[in-house]
Amino acid sequence: MVVRPYDEELKYIEKVSPTCYRIKKGFQPNMKVEGCFYVNEALEKLMFEELRNACRPGQTGGFLPGVKQIANVAALPGIVGRSIGLPDIHSGYGFAIGNMAAFDMDDPNAIVSPGGVGFDINCGVRLLRTNLFEKDVKPVQEKLAQSLFDHIPVGVGSKGIIPMDARDLEEALEMGMDWSLREGYVWAEDKEHCEEYGRMLNADPSKVSMRAKKRGLPQLGTLGAGNHYCEIQVVDEIFDASAASKMGVEKTGQVCVMIHSGSRGFGHQVATDALVEMEKAMKRDKIETNDRQLACARINSPEGQDYLKAMAAAANFAWVNRSSMTFLTRQAFAKQFNTTPDDLDMHVIYDVSHNIAKMEEHIVDGKPKRLLVHRKGSTRAFPPHHPLIPVDYQLTGQPVLIGGTMGTCSYVLTGTEQGMQETFGSTCHGAGRALSRAKSRRNLDYVDVLNKLNEMGISIRVASPKLVMEEAPESYKNVTDVVNTCHAAGISKKCFKLRPIAVIKG
Repeated sequence: MVVRPYDEELKYIEKVSPTCYRIKKGFQPNMKVEGCFYVNEALEKLMFEELRNACRPGQTGGFLPGVKQIANVAALPGIVGRSIGLPDIHSGYGFAIGNMAAFDMDDPNAIVSPGGVGFDINCGVRLLRTNLFEKDVKPVQEKLAQSLFDHIPVGVGSKGIIPMDARDLEEALEMGMDWSLREGYVWAEDKEHCEEYGRMLNADPSKVSMRAKKRGLPQLGTLGAGNHYCEIQVVDEIFDASAASKMGVEKTGQVCVMIHSGSRGFGHQVATDALVEMEKAMKRDKIETNDRQLACARINSPEGQDYLKAMAAAANFAWVNRSSMTFLTRQAFAKQFNTTPDDLDMHVIYDVSHNIAKMEEHIVDGKPKRLLVHRKGSTRAFPPHHPLIPVDYQLTGQPVLIGGTMGTCSYVLTGTEQGMQETFGSTCHGAGRALSRAKSRRNLDYVDVLNKLNEMGISIRVASPKLVMEEAPESYKNVTDVVNTCHAAGISKKCFKLRPIAVIKG
């Protein structure tokens, strides 16, 4: 494969606004639509540096740079609008993480691609509020951190403590949060404040392999490892008081809990199984892609439909998983403060997914169209008055939860009408990696990272020291840069900022 010089590559990339670049057709072969990516000055350096490194002669192996991956997605059959890179974008499997794309469901050639969802199906974030303030928690901060760590199983291979047998798992996969509600693990109003009401109705557990079910059965109600966490956070700054108030956040210093997790080994297996089937379907249907990691199948083919049904089951698994951890978090707090979760006002503000493909209706070229929207490392951000968001958020727009990295701040945003028009109602999902895991381990010392967190007054409980380096703030882009870019571009709006005081990690 001929590598074009960096100067040649730049001819295809044009700055169209202070926060957005356009990727012209021809940058990669067979592009059906243009690409674009949102950045500010600091983030744009990272994007172009990655591209420059990939243009060095003899550069082989590893993932393609994010800009190339956006362009390769723009060459997939059935794509509409443009292939969009959000400010937290970084290289991933097939699609970059932070890339979203929508496909026309009425086009018989349009595809679904597991690489556009990711291996951790319905990895997402849930935020709980409380009526506690930092001054209430400070005296018992270490005890509370330990109590959460004791209640929530964490780490690679951790096993859940929610009683589950094979039949329960089948029902949970089909029912999502309705199962959690029936079993008494959630409150009825939790569902109202969850994307899809915590249940994808097209889930079909019979489309899931026995191997995936075996992997999933012991892991329900576990946090897992990697960038997953449960954090006790404090409201640090409020940008939109009336929207924050609708979410039950009135003052700075208020304590919240953020849970970031997904579908564990179950979702990973669903994705792996689908990729094998799709490679066969591509040969049969003569589908060609620029990158074999973009394995896909036509939406209406048996393989496409089977994947969507299995993916929905994995999404339901993840919602039950976050619900189970919500239950355990409420227990830990109630025990520590010797009261009930109800009296602590531990309501779910919202629960969003940032790795999922969903059927949605959007306006394309002035007409409503049914689209299959792939969001990988990207969050749905619907505007005010959208029928799919809860009644109490109709005037503010959908809450969007943006998790920071270990020891850095997180944000809550709201969806905007401009985002609906420009990005199919999508925005960023987090900080986005700047260093690979291996590089982080080489460059950082875990004792230094822990000491730094300690100096910041953050209690930490972590199952593996190796993880501390991989997930250190230095390994990631600056989440404030990412959020400010989305806010400046108008695709979502800042509501309030949270800072961590205790971090539980795998």
